[in-house]
Amino acid sequence: MLSQSSVPDFAELLSGAQHTAVHLEMRDLYGVGDEADLIERFARTGEISLDPTASFWPEWLGIVRETLARGVVMRRAWIVSEPVTDYIRWEYTSTPLNLEAGEQVRWLPRRRASDIPLPGNDFWLIDGRRVMFHFFTGDGDWADPGFETTEDPAAVRLCASAFETVWERGVPHEKFTV
Repeated sequence: MLSQSSVPDFAELLSGAQHTAVHLEMRDLYGVGDEADLIERFARTGEISLDPTASFWPEWLGIVRETLARGVVMRRAWIVSEPVTDYIRWEYTSTPLNLEAGEQVRWLPRRRASDIPLPGNDFWLIDGRRVMFHFFTGDGDWADPGFETTEDPAAVRLCASAFETVWERGVPHEKFTV
């Protein structure tokens, strides 16, 4: 693993992608500070804003569009427990923004993932050669440090295999219901 001081931030890492960027999320609950108010409101009211100019969306969607404009294919997969948590319902409901930006998204019920060798943490895999693991606290907020990257061949192989298996079994967003 690389030391935290030598880890590029995520936008920098993604800006170096030339072919693929895949993301596997495996938690049922995240408590990341910049999403907390939005999720609490959604849990209380069921309402969500799909305004791409609100909150953190302009920055994220800009990064996605710039990445896709370079010809990079972006795929995201979630492994989720059922019934899903309020957080996953919020993610699912906001996913049309990701799709409109050009990301491909699939969902895999956790019961269909039992025999898949999975890494211990969520990750991004860039061009099949560099992994960025994300670390969270038990409450789902970013741990300190919140991420670490590696090009270790064994870690890359594990993440690539895990993602592709989840992707093959996953249900496209348009066909998945929560």
